[in-house]
Amino acid sequence: MRPLLPVLAVALLLVTCSAADTPALAESASAREPVVYTGGLQTDKHFTDGRLPHAIGAHHYQVFRANRTHPPEGGIAGWTYNHQPYLAHWNGRFYLQYLSTLSQEHEPPTRTLLMTSEDGRTWSAPTVVFPEYQLPAIDRDGIHIPAGMGAVMHQRMGFYVAPNGRLLTLGFYGFAATPRHSPNAGNGLGRVVREVKADGTFGPVYFIRYNRHAGFNETNTSFPFYRTSDDTGFLAACEALLQDKLMTLQWWEEDRGKDGFYTINPEEVAGAATFNAKMVTSAGAGKAFNWYTRPDGIVVGLWKNQYSALSGDRGRTWTPVVTSQSLRGDAGAKTWGQRTDDGRYAIVQDLSAAKTNRFPMVVMTGADGHVFDSLYCLQGDVPVRRYQGQYKSAGPAYFRGITEGNGNPPGDHLWVTYSMNKEDIWIARVTVPVTGQETAPLREDFEKAATVADLGRWNLHLPQWAPVAPVAEPGTANRVLELRDEEPYDYAKAERVFPAARKVTVKFRVQARAVAQGTALDIEVQSQRGDRPMRLRLDRHWLGFDRATHRPEPVAVSPGRWYGVELAFDCERQTYAVSVDGRLVHEALPFAEKTGSLERIVFRTGPFRGWVAPNIVDQGEDKPSGLDTEDQPGADERTTPSVYWIDDLETR
Repeated sequence: MRPLLPVLAVALLLVTCSAADTPALAESASAREPVVYTGGLQTDKHFTDGRLPHAIGAHHYQVFRANRTHPPEGGIAGWTYNHQPYLAHWNGRFYLQYLSTLSQEHEPPTRTLLMTSEDGRTWSAPTVVFPEYQLPAIDRDGIHIPAGMGAVMHQRMGFYVAPNGRLLTLGFYGFAATPRHSPNAGNGLGRVVREVKADGTFGPVYFIRYNRHAGFNETNTSFPFYRTSDDTGFLAACEALLQDKLMTLQWWEEDRGKDGFYTINPEEVAGAATFNAKMVTSAGAGKAFNWYTRPDGIVVGLWKNQYSALSGDRGRTWTPVVTSQSLRGDAGAKTWGQRTDDGRYAIVQDLSAAKTNRFPMVVMTGADGHVFDSLYCLQGDVPVRRYQGQYKSAGPAYFRGITEGNGNPPGDHLWVTYSMNKEDIWIARVTVPVTGQETAPLREDFEKAATVADLGRWNLHLPQWAPVAPVAEPGTANRVLELRDEEPYDYAKAERVFPAARKVTVKFRVQARAVAQGTALDIEVQSQRGDRPMRLRLDRHWLGFDRATHRPEPVAVSPGRWYGVELAFDCERQTYAVSVDGRLVHEALPFAEKTGSLERIVFRTGPFRGWVAPNIVDQGEDKPSGLDTEDQPGADERTTPSVYWIDDLETR
């Protein structure tokens, strides 16, 4: 949690911002390249984690799991296209808003839902905050829509905490009559707003800004204009928002008004005159705006697809929008930047193998908001897409943290929400400072871990139906780490980084409590780049060794019994030894993959899925993703649970 700045410091910051000379700023090196990456690491497009070092202490919680036949949001049928989430922290709670359609992008009916949480891990059921909307008859500019057709919701802003303490949530009603008339092309109805109250109720829905240039106003829309409200506090909150040029620049994508409301047209990209300007529009100029403030008071504006600019006066004027080569990748998956609680800066985005793929989710970090010198993988686990639907790109995307002014949760963590495969909503809690290296040997006995939040140095992938948590061992005072899996198309994963070494011994105790037929616990020790020299496979009968050329004898095991495992690795010889309960089982098993050092152990309730299929890696941007599927069988039902315990993990 960032400490509150003294009043004097805030005043000095404002003076710095307002006094900045935009023409001089436009000539600066940082304006020509607002974001610079100086690190040497690059992603490997053949792996879903890019073969990057993993940021330590990244917990990924599945907030919402889409379900066609047992909808957690209520109703007859579950809505399985869910995307573009937003975060705020207000009055001691997290607030998360997201868009939803029945099956695929830009197809009515659509609506916006809201969830809340006290800790960021356990979330309320979704509540519809902006309902389905029936369009009026539209017959103009080549658009022919009969009255009663459903609107399409699309927005790049979710929340605003006003100076008077009111919390507003916002949405946008548009339509997708043709590809040219998409909901974020300036043709829609307008922006709606309502108040979120501390008791969990909501105020009425109002329009806060109409797309008057597109023909919509008070006479042909279903919700009243905000100025008709008799709530003076709500009115004050709306007026403050309308005056905030940074907050409202997030609206430009769907609005695109030319009435002077916006201080910049972010489609006007420097150098665009040298080619067809439509290419800029199709490439995403002006879309998904967000920003952060540098130590010198300069605001860095980020848009998707590598676009950025600077403002010295809090969004009233801007340097030319430019393409930042360091913001490579993205491919439409959105870019998020912010100052972290340690005073450094983080940019979260995808470094995708192709336009239709959205992985790995990475974070760049730097000290001053201009130069970023480190690059880590935040999320390299891409589950199977369970439900059919067009434009459901594989992987995590639509990243959003908490916008400046919209609260800061307790603790020093980076919180980022995202959609997975455009069907589930997730949130990441990342330990700050962000790093990928450990310096001390592991000593993990879980005795002091009351909840999963106490596992601050672990990397965790936590589907709702495959949780990881510290639990008490019945009949003892001992606490252990439990991996429980009832998820048919994902797995529970717990990963711990240790100091990189050419020779290292890893010890732990493991127990299979319950094992469903055909399931197992995979245990791997990996290099920083994800080399996998070995795998142990623990099922209900055997502790096996996965080798292609050598077939070492497995060890017979029984459910409900602890086994002490010791793995001694020698990267110089490219071999490892295995002992079970103090007995040497195999003395010199050859590595399955060569590696110069090792630095993390992975416990996973399913097989490795980190390779990217060749037909996906090298495709052009106009080719299909190769992941188009029908609904997966059994996706709506829990499987028979498999449960595994881990304890007393150490390295030396």
